[in-house]
Amino acid sequence: MTLIFVALAAGLIAGISPCILPVLPIIFVAGAANRDVAESGKGNWRRSVAIVLGLAVSFSLQILAGSEILSLLHLPQDFLLWFGAGILGLVGLGFLIPQLENLIERPFARITGRQPSSSNGGLVIGLMLGLVFTPCAGPVLAAVIAIGARHAVNLMSVFVTLAFAIGAAIPLLFIALAGGRLVGRVKSVREHAPLLRRIGGVVMILMAVGIGTSAFNFLTAVPGYTNALQNRFENTPSDRKALDNLPSGKAATGKLVNCPAASPGLVSCGPAPNFTDITSWLNTPHDEPLSMSSLRGKVVIVDFWTYSCINCQRTLPHVEAWYKRYAPYGLEIVGVHTPEFAFEHVVSNVKAQSKSLGVKYPVAIDDDYGTWHAYHNNYWPAEYLIDASGVVRHVDYGEGGYSLTESLIRTLLLKANPGIKLPPPTTVPNLTPTEETNPESYVGYSYGLTYFDSTTEPPSNVATKYHFPKSLSLGTFAFSGVWDEHAEEATAGKGAKLELGYLARNVYLVMGGTGTVTVSAGDGTPARTIHVSGVPTLYRLLHFDSSSSGTMVMTLSAGVQAYDFTFG
Repeated sequence: MTLIFVALAAGLIAGISPCILPVLPIIFVAGAANRDVAESGKGNWRRSVAIVLGLAVSFSLQILAGSEILSLLHLPQDFLLWFGAGILGLVGLGFLIPQLENLIERPFARITGRQPSSSNGGLVIGLMLGLVFTPCAGPVLAAVIAIGARHAVNLMSVFVTLAFAIGAAIPLLFIALAGGRLVGRVKSVREHAPLLRRIGGVVMILMAVGIGTSAFNFLTAVPGYTNALQNRFENTPSDRKALDNLPSGKAATGKLVNCPAASPGLVSCGPAPNFTDITSWLNTPHDEPLSMSSLRGKVVIVDFWTYSCINCQRTLPHVEAWYKRYAPYGLEIVGVHTPEFAFEHVVSNVKAQSKSLGVKYPVAIDDDYGTWHAYHNNYWPAEYLIDASGVVRHVDYGEGGYSLTESLIRTLLLKANPGIKLPPPTTVPNLTPTEETNPESYVGYSYGLTYFDSTTEPPSNVATKYHFPKSLSLGTFAFSGVWDEHAEEATAGKGAKLELGYLARNVYLVMGGTGTVTVSAGDGTPARTIHVSGVPTLYRLLHFDSSSSGTMVMTLSAGVQAYDFTFG
């Protein structure tokens, strides 16, 4: 209950934060450009309530289920933002063309069983506003965004999200009411109601276009006057602990007992859990699902991975080589793709990247973390080796240990089919890094920004201008120019640069968006330009023959998204 009250307070603070400036004109116009008020001269509180109610409902649904809905429909993660902005623009056009407004409101009138009314129009506007509403995110909103992105929603996270949405809607309700009261109280304004509606329609169209194209991000570049309040209410140790317990998702359902990782020989860890809550299958006949019972009699590797993970990418050549060599002798490999980032929930992204990475064995899309929890897994990558009777016999987390795993595969294949003659072992080079490197460094705020070199925490969802520090510590990164910090990534704006103090043989960065990135290693070698486009994925920025250290500077064109630095 304490966490719910904290979420409500956090929502109230978010509702007065600078990040909501782009939606305020729409809310005010929606309250003021009201046909019922203009005709009766009385304030219509129902319309204002409908606006904020619709906003709270659709904002909550988008946070908790938006990523999953988009994944199921194979739509880009920005689709809901574009859809909401598009309908808001259409409603604004309806202010100019009343017949169009009635057409837009008619479906909602059928739901409520009433004729198209001002309240119906308010509900439409509120529902679409919730899709484009991006308040400044403190720890509470960051936690529920991460839960929604990982499809790990539970009942408590629903209550916390609703509490936050209600809190954020309360200040906005007063803005909507103020618009209605302006028309109801001021006679001269009411007499020019048709003109006011036309002006309101133009304002709504302009703001919708600006929100949909991010052209109005400069409106959020206001000092974060709510940061201190957010920290006071959301950043206490007890609140942090409660938030950390939220993303538990579904309870583990498997009967797998604790297996010693990388044991030197075969062990018995109990029956392998079945593939649970898989949303899609790739590389199976007609994309039909597999089950552990249908694989009985085969030696199976269940490989947990996610496509933008460099550790997984270094493991893949070994897994692919095992599949190619031993599949004719009774080996089956199932890659369980459990996403880390929201874009990895999109099945079309996984399909494209699996093909690009040469994955030909079956892939189970574990968007809901059902199989991940069934195996009590906590790592990318992780290999579970299962014998022909369906018992887990070996577990290996992370990179390395390939020769041991392959020898155990061969042992289990010979045990299952004593008469077969196996080909020689594979000879794939082991590229597991052995030198000291930078730790993995996330750029999005939901991961804590542990290695962001700044004395102050960057404002969330706000286009902000930064300056490089005078000196940069090894293993940290810093911004220069305009950056918009989001839950999972930071989006480059005007003059965006990123500085990194590196220690590694290779430096990688997960990037999305479209544009160019110029990388200078700071060691006198020529800068190189990387073209970023298509599905968000992993890019190699630097490569040296041996471990090297220095300060790297990246210049990014506006719109490029930086997610996560990894090293090797």
